[in-house]
Amino acid sequence: MSSELDATSAMAAARERARALDRDDPLAFTRSEFNIPTKTQIASTRLPDLATTETDPGDGAADKCIYLCGNSLGLQPKRTQTRLSQYLATWATQGVQGHFKPLQESPLPTWLDADERAAQLIAPIVGASETEVAVMQTLTANLHLLMSAFYKPDVNGKHKIILESKAFPSDHFAVETQLRHHNLDPATSMITLTSTSSPEDNVLTTAEILSAIDAHAATTVLLLLPGIQYYTGQLLDIPTITARARARGIFVIWDLAHAVGNVPLSLHDWGVDAAAWCSYKYLNAGPGCIGGLFVHERNSAVARAITDERPEEGYTNRLAGWWGNEKATRFVMATKFHPVRGAAGFQLSNPSILDITSLSASLEIFREAGGVAPLRAKSVRLTGFLEQLLQTGIGEEERALFRIITPSDPEQRGAQLSLMLKPGLLEAVMRELERRAVIVDERKPDVIRVAPAPLYNTFEDCVGFVEAFAEALSIARRETAA
Repeated sequence: MSSELDATSAMAAARERARALDRDDPLAFTRSEFNIPTKTQIASTRLPDLATTETDPGDGAADKCIYLCGNSLGLQPKRTQTRLSQYLATWATQGVQGHFKPLQESPLPTWLDADERAAQLIAPIVGASETEVAVMQTLTANLHLLMSAFYKPDVNGKHKIILESKAFPSDHFAVETQLRHHNLDPATSMITLTSTSSPEDNVLTTAEILSAIDAHAATTVLLLLPGIQYYTGQLLDIPTITARARARGIFVIWDLAHAVGNVPLSLHDWGVDAAAWCSYKYLNAGPGCIGGLFVHERNSAVARAITDERPEEGYTNRLAGWWGNEKATRFVMATKFHPVRGAAGFQLSNPSILDITSLSASLEIFREAGGVAPLRAKSVRLTGFLEQLLQTGIGEEERALFRIITPSDPEQRGAQLSLMLKPGLLEAVMRELERRAVIVDERKPDVIRVAPAPLYNTFEDCVGFVEAFAEALSIARRETAA
């Protein structure tokens, strides 16, 4: 009983502290840029009419759900609907002219220039020049495109690809099929890293990764790792790992699905060879929205003038499409490929303007917030506050039912904390959280992932989650014991 009273007292003090932190937050204004679902909306099983979603009936904080799932799907910026309406109005009134015709008082670029505008907005978020990024395709498609360009195995020598043993399944599938495409056997050409210091959670240390790079350097062509591991929330040491791999002659590709918009990135300065990401998590572009890729300028240069007689010379080979062709000749309809200099030369088809418009709406908010650096500073405080509450705001019996598997060092994690539950509790805990309008996600068999996103989450959200989590654990414990 004493433990429960202590936890209750700690949470009451924490709520007052949270409210003070939220009042003093210089980035508090960004929350009002997002549609935060209400408790009623979260519980509803009916599609609301447009008028209901536009008026956002839950104006008070008490009416809002607690949404800590930006690591899976970011919330919708309010301006997304405005920008999409402007796009639809352009299409409705201009038809094909929307590709080339600027409209007065429109904040949108012409469709021909939409990808360039998006590249300008995303470049500072990943720490690159505008010519090193392209907004295109989706994450796994971009990984395949990068590997098709830069994975060049020599079966008599270097042929291996290194990735982690618990990589997101799509990364495994991409690597395995790339190997088979080259008539190689994943059993001998794919190296999967497993932690010896943390075998259960597979939280790889930098030393373990560097050791594996050194051990396999003589036979490895490519390294593919996540900037932030999706399951544990661990932030890898991208610059150190990149430097070691490149020094050993290994091409480095990073999967930044959970890192982009979450932590500061300096891909150019770190010397990263290439990277790919999605946009529907911390970038808030919408489910399945368009992805992006980075190709360092040293790997994308068009080294000499391309002639029609020998168009294959002067640039890195890649799977090509007409949107990767130089703008000046794109609509000439010539059948000789003259790639755009930089990452844009890896584009295939013309991109979805609907997608780019949605993404750019969110990227505008990043720019208004001052970029990733101030958001990261807030994120460190938010996640640290949440971690402290999980340690002090829950009674002993419930506290014994979970552990945090994400590294405690703020430099080794982003906005996410992954909580490993005791076996058999996950279903009941998730059910009870949902009943309380608390949205997180699960990774079976026993992990829930909690991600306070600094653009729209508050310190008081963290308090509300921990209170609901403690109640859910108590109910799950009683049900399991029954």
